[in-house]
Amino acid sequence: MQARPNKVSSMLPAFLVPETTIDSNGTTDPIDLGESAGHRLLLTLGILDIVEQESFDIAIWGSEDGEEWGEKPIRSFPQKFYAGTYQILCPLDASPEVRYLRVEWKVHRWGVGETTPMFKFYLFAELFAAYAPKKTA
Repeated sequence: MQARPNKVSSMLPAFLVPETTIDSNGTTDPIDLGESAGHRLLLTLGILDIVEQESFDIAIWGSEDGEEWGEKPIRSFPQKFYAGTYQILCPLDASPEVRYLRVEWKVHRWGVGETTPMFKFYLFAELFAAYAPKKTA
């Protein structure tokens, strides 16, 4: 069964992953970029809750058709171990063929006691407008 892409283009800024609590690896359905394709996006990752001795990896995959995702992500956040807010640019202007995004996360927990990871997070996307100083007369 083919996944139906989520349409976010008319809603940017928008949550690519709304606030959610996870305890295992996962991916989103394909997200149709619509008119936002070919633009730079500012991605904001919010990690709201976490337990000790665990790691969180999150990657953004791009596709022309929402089916083939290539061999490596177009952008990844550095591995995270702590709650906080983190931002990266996703320069889709360098990959104008990308029409769909998919978010993938991997979690890992180690140490003594319970080994099930737990993260509460969200991923927000907005068009990136570079800072340009205003001209004065």
